[in-house]
Amino acid sequence: MKANEVRKMSVSELEAKLSELKKDLFNLRLQHATNQLENPVRIAQVKRDIARVKTIIREQELAGR
Repeated sequence: MKANEVRKMSVSELEAKLSELKKDLFNLRLQHATNQLENPVRIAQVKRDIARVKTIIREQELAGR
């Protein structure tokens, strides 16, 4: 996920995406704990995507004030 793609989304879409990413991260951590995770790098990618989405949400909040 690129930052340009995230910036084109609305706030409601960003919040839905954030929720989806958090669920993905939970599932990845669960798979990692049970030794079923095939690609451990995916955890770091999802964490970065979560941070990216949170940053864009905050930028939009500050721009709206």
